[in-house]
Amino acid sequence: MQISRSEQKRRVKEIERLVAELVTLPAPIVNQAPVPEEFKQQIREAAALRGAARQRQIKYLTKMAQQFQLEALYDLVSRHRGHALASRKQMHALEFYRDALIEEALEQQERCRHTGEACEEQWPSQTITALQAEMPGIEPLALLRLAALFARTRNPRYSREIFRSLRSVQEAQQRNSRTERE
Repeated sequence: MQISRSEQKRRVKEIERLVAELVTLPAPIVNQAPVPEEFKQQIREAAALRGAARQRQIKYLTKMAQQFQLEALYDLVSRHRGHALASRKQMHALEFYRDALIEEALEQQERCRHTGEACEEQWPSQTITALQAEMPGIEPLALLRLAALFARTRNPRYSREIFRSLRSVQEAQQRNSRTERE
């Protein structure tokens, strides 16, 4: 799956929001972050800055943060600032997968139209393969069917149904991981 430039920018913006939240955390909490000491020091220094200097430092820290495992940082921020940032990131990931699946269905329909073949509701999908690796609980045939229905009718109901299906699988995974930790 190829990520568009717009999607890349959105992902960097999400990391920037994460870094901005990290900068607002107190120093003892920042010290708990599972990142190199140099990065923690930069965060503490950015907290003391104001205005444009702080924004420049946040952008610099965003660039540095892209090389770390961000899930641990999201967990740290969630514990001390609430779950809004992490849930927003998850929602954007689901929207990306939904849009990629719909785009594949539209391309498949266009291919069928050019070749004169009847369009099927099943085709080899890179998005489904990526989703199965990330969320093993998905129903690939149901998602492919919904995407094909959307491509055929352009009814937004099918797009929303794809998103709901993905979100329910994600929520089930989160519940299972929480019960395993406890």
